[in-house]
Amino acid sequence: MGPLIPQEIIAEGWNFLIAFGVGIGFGFILEQAGFSSSRKLAGVFYGYDAVVLKVFFTGAITGMIGLLYLSLFDWIDLNLIWVNPTYLWSAIIGGIIMGAGFIVGGFCPGTSVCAAAIGKIDAMVFFGGIFIGILLFGETFEWIKPLYMAEYWGQIKLSELIGISQGLLTFFIIIAALLMFWVAEMAEKKFPQKEY
Repeated sequence: MGPLIPQEIIAEGWNFLIAFGVGIGFGFILEQAGFSSSRKLAGVFYGYDAVVLKVFFTGAITGMIGLLYLSLFDWIDLNLIWVNPTYLWSAIIGGIIMGAGFIVGGFCPGTSVCAAAIGKIDAMVFFGGIFIGILLFGETFEWIKPLYMAEYWGQIKLSELIGISQGLLTFFIIIAALLMFWVAEMAEKKFPQKEY
């Protein structure tokens, strides 16, 4: 995990135990932030609740800044961090499908697991839908493979794509996040949540 295993500070055998602990902690934080509520999650799209946007953007920015500082002190080599290969059409179509499911169901895959773990029936149905989707994808893969593999861009980073440093990209994302937080605050005032 992180720079600890590559620098042999801890043994590689700890990897799964640390991942398990991080996963439990992440799920706990999701639940405490209210992400087990489909109304709260859907509130981002309807403008009455921006907690999801704020929590995830804050997490992303914290991670970005943390990685930059770890790199600055030579505790981690950013060139060794795995970047998922980009297949453009897969990303676009997958994003549309997941976004539509998020709006209709009120959960993303991670939050559905969180909500199902505390007994929410709608999340259990949504979680079951994940397996149906996986099954359908697996069974139709040979048919959709040309589209799935189309527009391979490799392991690109946004900073490389637009030709700026990672530090400058982080700065721009922080500014964008602050603007989004401000817009979200305005939306929450304009579209207050209805009491049910």
